[in-house]
Amino acid sequence: MIPPRPSGWEADDLDHLPQAPRHTELIDGALIFMMSPQRSWRSRLVENLTFALRQAAPEGFDTEREMTVRLDRKSRPEPDILVTTASYDPDRTWYAPADVALVIEVVSEESADRDRSLKPFKYAQARVPQFWRVEDEAGVPTVHTYELDTMTGAYVATGIHRERLKAAVPFPTDINLKKLVP
Repeated sequence: MIPPRPSGWEADDLDHLPQAPRHTELIDGALIFMMSPQRSWRSRLVENLTFALRQAAPEGFDTEREMTVRLDRKSRPEPDILVTTASYDPDRTWYAPADVALVIEVVSEESADRDRSLKPFKYAQARVPQFWRVEDEAGVPTVHTYELDTMTGAYVATGIHRERLKAAVPFPTDINLKKLVP
């Protein structure tokens, strides 16, 4: 696909690419296509974690999966799950960072480098308050939680959760991680 301008792709271009694969992200003006097959483990985990967070979310929070976040003019990554404070809009195609309380990336072999280094850096630059990264440890999800340090503008680790995820932010959460996948 040829960019529509010499400076590359821009965030708004994603809404006008019907020929692009379903899960297309924009990072620093480059299109990223998720083309590798999705594992059942990952699919179930994303589905069940989305549901668990949706059930735990108090009034004023909503949980979405696979929606892009418009970080800036050249970046619109698609976290696996996000928690937002924006009102529901059936025609929405992206969220602004100010409306996002938490982004969650579930690491796969294809996305590992982006999920562990590039995306957390970009989310922190956009001031998204919470970032969680989920890793597959022998078939059991392990959640690494991070909170934005407003002084440094970087994420600091707040925990590594195995078996049970207990978090106070963005809202009180207590999830049995072993029950998220069969």
